[in-house]
Amino acid sequence: MSTTDVNVLLVFPRFNSNSFWNYRETCEVAGRRYSAAPLGLITVAALLPAEWSLKLIDRNIEELPESDLDWADLVMIGGMLPQQADTKRVIALAHDRRKPVVLGGPDVTCSPTVYEEVEFRILGEVEDIMADFLAAWRRGDRRGVFVAEDYPSLHGSPQPRFDLLKLQHYMHVGVQFSRGCPFDCEFCNVIELNGRRPRFKTNEQIFGELEALHGLGYRGHVDFVDDNLIGNPRIARPFLQALGDWSEEHGRPFVFSAETSLNLADSDEMLALMRRSGFFAVFTGIETPDTQTLLSVGKRQNTGRDIVESIHKIYRSGIYVNAGFIIGFDAETDSVAEAMTRCIEAMAVPVCMVGLLYALPNTRLSRRLHAEGRLHADSDRLDTTDADQCTSGLNFDTLRFRTDILRDYQGVLASIYHPRSFFDRVRRTARILDPVPQRLSNVLPRLWRDVRSFLRISWRLGIRDREVRGPYWRALGDCLAHNPPAFGTAVAFAALYLHLKPFAAFMNDRLSEQVEAQPRLEPAPALLYRQANASGPGSTRILRPGPVVNGCKEPSCTQSPGMDSDDDLP
Repeated sequence: MSTTDVNVLLVFPRFNSNSFWNYRETCEVAGRRYSAAPLGLITVAALLPAEWSLKLIDRNIEELPESDLDWADLVMIGGMLPQQADTKRVIALAHDRRKPVVLGGPDVTCSPTVYEEVEFRILGEVEDIMADFLAAWRRGDRRGVFVAEDYPSLHGSPQPRFDLLKLQHYMHVGVQFSRGCPFDCEFCNVIELNGRRPRFKTNEQIFGELEALHGLGYRGHVDFVDDNLIGNPRIARPFLQALGDWSEEHGRPFVFSAETSLNLADSDEMLALMRRSGFFAVFTGIETPDTQTLLSVGKRQNTGRDIVESIHKIYRSGIYVNAGFIIGFDAETDSVAEAMTRCIEAMAVPVCMVGLLYALPNTRLSRRLHAEGRLHADSDRLDTTDADQCTSGLNFDTLRFRTDILRDYQGVLASIYHPRSFFDRVRRTARILDPVPQRLSNVLPRLWRDVRSFLRISWRLGIRDREVRGPYWRALGDCLAHNPPAFGTAVAFAALYLHLKPFAAFMNDRLSEQVEAQPRLEPAPALLYRQANASGPGSTRILRPGPVVNGCKEPSCTQSPGMDSDDDLP
């Protein structure tokens, strides 16, 4: 085999179909196959020699042909923890045909021993170590582990190979301006993978990437996949100013989304810059409304504020919020489900990613739990039926009774994704939101596609589904009556509900099975916690004063909410 002319098959593994993030039903009505394109792999592709022949297969949108495996001299795979099961399948397929595998990405970086069968493992960010792998390959080495010694400057990160993507199949395409996050949340692996000091590309780099997408004819949604786009405001501000200029000069071909911390709401200037640039949505981690729990896990940036008002301020800037919540922290009490549900309703955030706490490999949380003897064996391996922290989670001995945590989780999902609750939040969000007007020249080319999607959504939710029919039409009618410019956003939330409703039903059944499977005797840590906090035999009443909840007052002393009745479930 020649080392100068190599056939490389890049494979992006499939996310489990039960994952919160797959949105297959939503993609279907929009005429797409999957939500996000594999930015990491096309960045790796750009680092490979120009004379090598490349093919990209994204198993989320297409099958992996045997002929492509036969063609390949080398199979390169990149994936995250929720892709672990399919990553293993692709490795096995490659090895069946005696093809060497190169594996990189967050999962193998955090858990390299899970993949000891792989010939080449690339651990850490690839920019500074790809040359070492290429040198080893050219020497004739056929095994090796290449470890990034530091976090590389992004000034040397190449323009991703967007031309390898089948752009028409994705809801959005990603770009990355920065890596790293300045905060220090105990449960988060971002600071382990990418560091606490954000690093940035130059403006010229990111605008070159946007120009490349524009030149390929792509128009529409571009997602900044940064860990926290506003992690360094001193650099983010001039970038957003320049992004607004670029967008206006090019006729606003893209709308943007990003992940940011909640302190975005503290800066009127930053919100104005994001609005002008064309941002319409952000994801932010709320985690819990309980201040004491936030402090216990190091998420101080969400304390000392009115969370509800912060969210509504972002809405008024024309940007809607998708929020993340976690159940299972050591410091939380038996009132967590009630407080979380009330906070979600008060914020009027329609789409909330509520998950069970998962001790991700190589985080401060997993190291602490290991030192305490509470981390489960093989905690870095997902069962083949698991998809993400919604379907797995609690890979450690909990301090509260595990059954109580599972029922709390079940109760939150049942409440927030009941049709009446969900579409009432859509209605209230649509009243608050001040969306950025879109140019007619950008609306007209996709008008028929959007009308067709609306008709598909309305047939499935507004006609066929008797339970959803009333809340759906009431929310859309209210939007037309009170804030017509937000109608497109309300319809977009409805499209997401095509995924969220069956997801909530799936999780309800799965959680019921998990509760039934729990042993009668709880682990020792839970018993010790119960004895230390109980007011009497068999009581789950919490003695400490009720936590100060950011933007939502919580009862000072409550018993666990009743989650046993089937009447509470969707």
